[in-house]
Amino acid sequence: MNQIIKQIAKSESVKADYILEGISAGKIVVPNNKKHKISRPCGIGEGLRTKVNANIGTSEDRYDLKTELTKLEVAIKAGADAVMDLSTGGDLVKVRRKILKESCVPVGTVPIYEAAVGITRRKKTFKDLTEADFFEPLRRQAEEGVDFFTIHCGVTQEVIGRLKNQKRVLDIVSRGGAILTEWMLSNKKENPYYSRFGEVLKIAKKHNITLSLGDGLRPGAISDGTDRAQVQELIILGELAKEAREAGVQVMIEGPGHLPLDQIETNVRLEKALCNNAPFYVLGPLVTDIAPGYDHITSAIGGAMAGSFGADFLCYVTPSEHLGLPSVEDVEMGVIASRIAAHAADIVKRTPGARDWDRKMSRARKQRDWTKQFSLAIDPKRPKAIRKKTSPSADDVQ
Repeated sequence: MNQIIKQIAKSESVKADYILEGISAGKIVVPNNKKHKISRPCGIGEGLRTKVNANIGTSEDRYDLKTELTKLEVAIKAGADAVMDLSTGGDLVKVRRKILKESCVPVGTVPIYEAAVGITRRKKTFKDLTEADFFEPLRRQAEEGVDFFTIHCGVTQEVIGRLKNQKRVLDIVSRGGAILTEWMLSNKKENPYYSRFGEVLKIAKKHNITLSLGDGLRPGAISDGTDRAQVQELIILGELAKEAREAGVQVMIEGPGHLPLDQIETNVRLEKALCNNAPFYVLGPLVTDIAPGYDHITSAIGGAMAGSFGADFLCYVTPSEHLGLPSVEDVEMGVIASRIAAHAADIVKRTPGARDWDRKMSRARKQRDWTKQFSLAIDPKRPKAIRKKTSPSADDVQ
């Protein structure tokens, strides 16, 4: 772990002690399972570069391991700092183990997906899951080397009650949140990840897994942003984050979702206040609901704002969001869009080296040094292609 901390500190242009102090205070996390060897570890949190995650994974009607591994390769090459395997189709264990083997960056999962797939393949429904079914995937995936888990432990009976009274436009859009809600209402029981949170902590601590406390009631429409159910869940996640830190488990908090521009700062400040400055991991947020096919843009707008206000980790959104699984090209586009948003936020946060990068590009433009401009571009391929197309005789495009 010490070597990893030194590697991260060097890449962030900060001292190793800064990383260690941040981890101790709960302001920084370093996802790295003891069993997963990675060459590109990352720190997520205060004073560090805003990081980007890419989601990949199979579905029941689209199971192609080769394609998912290509997506993994493309995402990492495009600059993703972490990936999540959200597979729900085919041999889930085989897919996950192969992704873990091939990934040089931290890998996260949502273990309840595996529990849900398992019960449906036994020709039963979500309400038939046992509490043991919820925990078995955690133990198995921890042993395999998964670096961080999304656990929807803030979806409680109390929060569901608030949701019923809220009368949202789009109800529950989180798959994990919906599975748990159906189980809880059908069985009239509390969320096992909440009532038995201590067991979750034991598994995480044993393998040095970072917990990403999931926002099962995140808004899926801007009309539902910052409602009572969402905020009540966040309050509970803050309490559980405190419990995790006291147990020696690294923890970050997941956030929305869909939010209008004027609610983004409020959401970031709420999370930092209620969760004692735990790293904030946001999906976008998407700032309008009317742009299917272009949601990598709507999320980049929200991500840049959220990051500038203090969000630490952006989950990419691709052009296929709301429409289907992303293609290989969508994955690359999603990573690039989120990286642009993350860097724009880092300029505002004055993260070490962020403004220097832009200054170097400006100087290269002044000197009309095209080769230098291409090398500094966040995506060198596209500007090269455009330059070649618009200036076919240019001798600066190799």
